[in-house]
Amino acid sequence: MPTLALPSTLTHAEVPACLQALAAACAPTDAGAGVGVGGAAAQTLVADASALAHFDSSALAILLEARRLAAARGLSFSVQGLPVRLAGLAALYGVGDLLSGQ
Repeated sequence: MPTLALPSTLTHAEVPACLQALAAACAPTDAGAGVGVGGAAAQTLVADASALAHFDSSALAILLEARRLAAARGLSFSVQGLPVRLAGLAALYGVGDLLSGQ
């Protein structure tokens, strides 16, 4: 299961590094050939947000891009450890359901 571990600080300045980490987490591997085709090969991209302590709306942008990229690769998407403040920000922007998997 590919995992994107978000850093403790995720603001506009950290976006390029996070996008690189996201691309690496979703990159197809030889062992993952056929991922997303269905059956046993289907996987979930997990965004681990438990380390987030200092963030702005860029964190939401990264999570939404992760969700979009996972869907494009045929992966499911889930977020673990979403900080309460970030969940509140997502609700304020109307994207909370996209991150909760509903």
